[in-house]
Amino acid sequence: MLTPMTRYLRHGGRRTLSRLICFPIALYCLIRLLLFFSFRSSSPATALSLFSFASSRCDGRYVFMHDLPPRFNADLLRDNCALSPWVGDACHFADNGGFGTDLGDGWYVTSQFALEFIFHDRMRRYECLTGDPARAAAFFVPFYAGVEILPHLWGTNTTVRDAVALDLVRWLRARPEWAAMGGRDHFMVAGRITCDFRRQSEEDGDWGSKLFWLPELQNMTTLLIESSPWQENDVAIPYPTYFHPSTAGELAAWQNRVRHQKRPWLFSFAGAPRPNNTDIARDVIIEQCRASPLCKLLDCAGDNAHECFSPRRITELFSSSVFCLQPLGDSYTRRSAFDAMVGGCIPVFFHPGSAYVQYVWHLPRDFRNYSVFIPMEELKPGNGAIERALSRISPEQASAMREAVVGMMPSLVYGNKRTTGEEGEFKDAFDLAVEKVIERVEKRKRDTKQGIEQDASDESYNWKKALLNGGVGWEHYFNQK
Repeated sequence: MLTPMTRYLRHGGRRTLSRLICFPIALYCLIRLLLFFSFRSSSPATALSLFSFASSRCDGRYVFMHDLPPRFNADLLRDNCALSPWVGDACHFADNGGFGTDLGDGWYVTSQFALEFIFHDRMRRYECLTGDPARAAAFFVPFYAGVEILPHLWGTNTTVRDAVALDLVRWLRARPEWAAMGGRDHFMVAGRITCDFRRQSEEDGDWGSKLFWLPELQNMTTLLIESSPWQENDVAIPYPTYFHPSTAGELAAWQNRVRHQKRPWLFSFAGAPRPNNTDIARDVIIEQCRASPLCKLLDCAGDNAHECFSPRRITELFSSSVFCLQPLGDSYTRRSAFDAMVGGCIPVFFHPGSAYVQYVWHLPRDFRNYSVFIPMEELKPGNGAIERALSRISPEQASAMREAVVGMMPSLVYGNKRTTGEEGEFKDAFDLAVEKVIERVEKRKRDTKQGIEQDASDESYNWKKALLNGGVGWEHYFNQK
């Protein structure tokens, strides 16, 4: 006896059923194929905007990326390939979307100055990129400011030094997208520190350009690896590290590994003395590390300088230490602090400008949960202050702090989203930065409508200002000269 379904299939229903099943599958495959080729097209913003209807997740998250003339990015990279004797050959800095040479398993030889390349590549792939300015919540300017300034940071004619910066703002002012808010809805990324763009005079011997002093740039939001403690429109975001996981699973596997890693060293330090620096804290730190049987020193002085640029050596050191010493670098901050946290190592800071008033979007407010602060004035030659302070922290406390560091890791790394789909995604440092920029722009729009002075109540800046103005007794660290 034939069942109703059997009779249906015998009398032509099989073809109808096949159509019903195959049509949605074919439509899905066609859309995925179109999206694939759209991402590979020369105009990703336009291609993505064609498919923006597919996801409501982009409502209020659209970003318009200016199509800058190549003299503001690609040509700069080509012309300044060999950047400087102390940075080395930068010709491969932009490989693999700014990650550099691929070492496998999510690890790369990534330059600490590669942020511009990483952001530009990620923005090309940003799921809510749009070619329609009317839909945009924010506007991205892919200018390679760090690459442009590096060959002439000092010692050259200031007029020459500022020429490209002035050219950029002329180009932006001529754009209709700029006119709506005078640039207050625009943002850019600089892969260097703020003082490289805040020259204090017009003397040829003074350092850097005046890019950030230009009125147009003061309207914009600038993301960079180290911000100014006194300026509202500088926002520091994490230095690039060597680790760029592709999926949430790859990230979780590394987190689990460092969570259970054996750590034979109580504390460690990677670096070299700064003989021409008047700040003696680094020298004292090196001296105290050498003197302690509980400390491991990776000496990067002289012929050993390459050791501090080896992803393997750096990661081995930090993943075998409970605490990692992070004094001032050539400026307030060091890339090493982020390498240490990626290794599951608890950072030890000696100046609040090294992290606490910098990375206000990416680090927790309560710095005591994930780090140790030892005031630099407590460091004296031979007094053993570091070992004494760290030895007082119980294993249980250290374990809780390390767990906080491991939990922060997604927001500290720039993931490799070049090959993964939606199911492999996690919110990383890039995602968080773009989210916060859009929030900031939206607040500026609300303030404008309400007649509130721009940034007068910017929450993240007020937090930074509270720390600077004695909220925790740090005001003396930031006395402006």
